[in-house]
Amino acid sequence: MASGDFCSPGEGMEILQQVCSKQLPPCNLSEVDLLQNPYFSKLLLGLSQHMDESGLSLTLAKEQAQAWKEVRLHKTTWLRSEILQRVIQELLVDYYVKTQDTNLTSEDKKDFVWMRARLPLDVEEQLKKKCFTLLCYHDPNSDSDSETLKAAKVWKLAEVLVDEKQQCQDAKSQQKEQMVLLEKKSATYSQVLLRCLALLQRLLQEHRLKTQSELDRINAQYLEIKCSAMILKLRMEELKILSDAYTAEKVEVHRLIRDRLEGAIRLQEQDMEKSRQVLSTYEVLGEEFDRLVKEYTQLKQAAENKRWALREFNKACR
Repeated sequence: MASGDFCSPGEGMEILQQVCSKQLPPCNLSEVDLLQNPYFSKLLLGLSQHMDESGLSLTLAKEQAQAWKEVRLHKTTWLRSEILQRVIQELLVDYYVKTQDTNLTSEDKKDFVWMRARLPLDVEEQLKKKCFTLLCYHDPNSDSDSETLKAAKVWKLAEVLVDEKQQCQDAKSQQKEQMVLLEKKSATYSQVLLRCLALLQRLLQEHRLKTQSELDRINAQYLEIKCSAMILKLRMEELKILSDAYTAEKVEVHRLIRDRLEGAIRLQEQDMEKSRQVLSTYEVLGEEFDRLVKEYTQLKQAAENKRWALREFNKACR
């Protein structure tokens, strides 16, 4: 199809895919790549009109085919001569061995006319044996066939080998195409897998961010409850120790002592207040003021001692 011919976008894309997979070296050109580069696609279509399936130009491919034809012809001619020469050499070696092993006269050993007359028949028989050997190697089931059937199979053996060779070449071509498709699919699958992994990573991050705050709140609430439980447990142990250490009578005595100490503290504070008023009145006095200051200091010290005794008593009662 020339570049000026008309074709649908689908047909043109199909031709481009075939060109990329068969006529060009393996390349990962997707349909998107070809659609995004129309001039490059047009160039590929133009090149495909001057190339065969192997990637050679049509002129060079024609010359190569003619050259291979001539090579095969010369090779066939050479093989015929080579096979015939080897068979004759083998027969001559056999003739020589026979002349050495049998009781023949010297005249019989120098009978080249007899040898020349027998040589074509022996060559034909030797070639037939070799052909039958090749046939049995190719088809072991032919070993039990008659010579006529073997000869018929040998006559067609060349065509059979050519067909099998062509099948092998076709299989290799299909394998190459499958390898190209496999590489393309592997590249596509790798890209898809990478996108899936990126999507999974993003989903995991979003899910973790959403659940992290809730998890932190639950952990804080759990720690708070656990701390409160430990405090209550410590308070219970403290109360248990106090209940085991103090009886009801001891607690009552301690209460009476605390009441008396508190009453004494109140009286002492009242005396201190009176002394403070007196001090404020007699502040201008000399020695009398010093005496009052000493008295006030003693009362204050006594009040502090009683407060200390009350605090210690309260600690002991807890």
